[in-house]
Parts: sequence; C-alpha cells; structure tokens
Amino acid sequence: MERQTTICAPATATGGAISVIRISGPDAVSIANGIFSQDITDAKGYTLHYVRIPDVDDVVVSVYREPKSYTGEDCVEISCHGSRYIVQTILELLCRRGCRMATPGEFTKRAFLNGKMDLTQAEAVADLISSTNKATHQMAMSQMRGGFSQELEQLRLQILHLTSLLELELDFSDHEDIQFADRTEICRLNSQLLDKLQSLAESFKAGNALKNGIPVAIIGAPNVGKSTLLNALLKEDKAIVSEIQGTTRDLIEDTVQIEGITFRFIDTAGIRKTTDKIEQMGIERSIRAARNAQIVILLSQQGIPFPDISELEEEGHPMPAIIRVLNKCDLTLPDSSYLYHRQVMNQDIHISSKTGAGLQLLTDALIYKAQVPHISQNDVIVTNARHHQALTLAIEDIRRTQQALADNLPGDLIAEDLRHCIHHLAEITGGEITSDEVLQNIFKNFCVGK
Repeated sequence: MERQTTICAPATATGGAISVIRISGPDAVSIANGIFSQDITDAKGYTLHYVRIPDVDDVVVSVYREPKSYTGEDCVEISCHGSRYIVQTILELLCRRGCRMATPGEFTKRAFLNGKMDLTQAEAVADLISSTNKATHQMAMSQMRGGFSQELEQLRLQILHLTSLLELELDFSDHEDIQFADRTEICRLNSQLLDKLQSLAESFKAGNALKNGIPVAIIGAPNVGKSTLLNALLKEDKAIVSEIQGTTRDLIEDTVQIEGITFRFIDTAGIRKTTDKIEQMGIERSIRAARNAQIVILLSQQGIPFPDISELEEEGHPMPAIIRVLNKCDLTLPDSSYLYHRQVMNQDIHISSKTGAGLQLLTDALIYKAQVPHISQNDVIVTNARHHQALTLAIEDIRRTQQALADNLPGDLIAEDLRHCIHHLAEITGGEITSDEVLQNIFKNFCVGK
C-alpha cells in the first residue's frame, strides 16, 4: 500500500541558514541511519542526535517513534545547513536507499489516514501556514485544535439521541401506550439543532471574507479619482492615473491589511454612457464587481452626482454596504478642519486621495462596515467552502424533519432524514470519506513537506 512506503521532502524553503528534511514511514529510521556516520537505529523517540553525513554536512537529527509523531509513523527530521546543494544531495542519498519524494500535503494526509487528526484539522494546517493576519491565524488555530470538530461531535450526539429514541419507539410500536420520544420535545431539540447549524453556516460569510479578503469595489464616474484612491489605500502606484476619461477599462485589484483585517480593493472603470464597446465592457465588469463586493465605495466629487447604483439590486443578491465619499476636497475645501469630529458611519466622507486628508475617516468606515466579529481561538468560524456545502445539506435534512414532525409522519421517515444529516456532518470531518479522489483534491494545494 502507498501508505506503507517511506517518503521524504524538504520541510523548509531552501536558501536560508537552516533547512529541515522530513522523512516518514516504516523504514524512516533505517534509511536515514544508512547515510549517517553514527548509528541511530536504537534511538528513542523525541531525542536529538548530532551526526555527520560524510562529505556532505554535519547535521542535527530528530527521531520520532510511531504512533507518537505528526504522521503516526516513524519519523526523522534532519536539520542541515540551508544550501540548495546540501539539501538536494541529502534527498538523493535518501531516495537511493529506498525513500520516495513526498507529494504535496502527503505528510498531513498520512496523519489523517492514521487517525492523528480529522479532516477539518488537516485542512486547518494549510490555513495556518497561509494565514496572513491575526484573524485568519486565530480561526486556523481554533480549527486545528479541534474546536470545529468538537462542535460537530456534539451535534452528531444530539442527532443520534433523537434517532435512537425514534427507532426505539418503532420497536415498541405494537404497544400504543409506550412512547419513548415525546414529539414536542423532539420538535424543540430539532429547532435547537437547526439554529446551531444555521449559525455555523452563516459564519462562513465572515470567515470566507477574512480568509480571502473583504472585497471592496470603488465605483464612480470617470475622473473622480478612483485609481488615485486605490493607490493611496495601497500606498503604491498600482493603477495608472490620467486626466483622460476611460483610462481604466479592466478591473485592477490588490489587498491591504487595515487593523489586522485584509481588504481586497477593486478599482473599476468609470460609469458613464459611452459608445466605446471596450469601455462598455469595462463598465459592465464594474457593475458585476460591485454586486459581488461586500462593501462599495461610492466615489464622486463636488459638483458631480453620485452614480446610479440601482443596478446593484438583484434578486438573490444582497445589497452591499455603501460608503459615500466625496474626493478632491483639497480643491473645494482648503480648510481641513471639517475632517474631524464627524459621524462617518452615516454621512458622506470628504477626502483628498492626493494629499491623504480624510483617509483615516474612510478606513474607520471600512472597519465599521466590514462588521468583522472579534475572534478568539475558542470561536468556531467556518472558512471552508466544502464545510459550508455539507452544513447546507445538513440544514436541509433538519428542515425536512421539522416538516415531517409538523405533518406527524412516522418515526422511521423522520429518523431517515436525521441519518442523512449525520452523514453530511461526518463528511466534514472525513468520517465517511472513502474516495481517494476527494482526499487528493483536498491535499493537492498543500505545500511539499507538510
């Protein structure tokens, strides 16, 4: 079986002062021992050894014995100097003695297959590595430590309890005077389950925004300073600034962190009536970007009306939060005292993208409109689209049980929907995943060595 082979890979980027090479599998210790000048065959787990790889490097070796290792297998980690040549030479020596190079995420995949973690924890490893701010770090740590798994386990136990009561009732269906499951109580517990599942599913909006950046579209007429504002927010010349109308014809976007929150700003084509087909395509993209954004900065300047945003309202599409901003205040209001002591949440914000005046008010408004909850390592926030889809299916199952209870349907039909709900929750943690294709899809974007 593939799991019983011994794999190796660099666990750190080459070129630094130190590199780490990770080995895992049944022959990890014996293969590694074969390239050392000293014998570590009988080394105990959680021990360090200073050894020499002849003609290559002096290294520090960490030994981990199964099952008390990251993967649940025998593991060896070699800490060597960070030279690309040294790392490559050690990997070649290991492969000659029976190792094969690990695929992306294979160490974590083995940890999952060997029961060291469930699938939500395994996916959190990748999220932790890619975390870019405090919020994403906190969410990944909570999930990796089993916060989400514990929530799902509690829900599973509650559903199992309801299912068992209903099925036990069926076993005694000949005795009309015996009822193990009070329908009123089941309805109450079912409503509690639905509320909890919906709360988890609804957290995906905030979690996904924090993970991928809150999308903010800058919308306005041509030449009101959208590109200049983008550059000011990013603090770099990302977009071309010109007095010629229609310069921006495609979407330009980049991310920036503001008070620990990642915002994804999107500069759009100026909205106006035009016969230029290419510019029309750019304007259509602007409208789509605004519809998909969580926040829209509606930008104008003194004497130019704000653009009509009625097109943003679409069935099934919630209206994004709107921040109305008047730009170029350095030209119209030279006295900057008006910039202070304003209630920026409910009034137009006056700024100058050129001088930076008022930008702090704008960033304050962005933080307010983002409505990002305070997140600790104990909070459970859904950030994974796969998890959200499974939760959505579980919610549909619970809603069917609600309707079945209201219609006073037999207990076996209600229990069947509850079993489907358990199945969908188990898919999140990997308890019922048997397809290697599904696992491959999950781990393919992991870094090599993890």
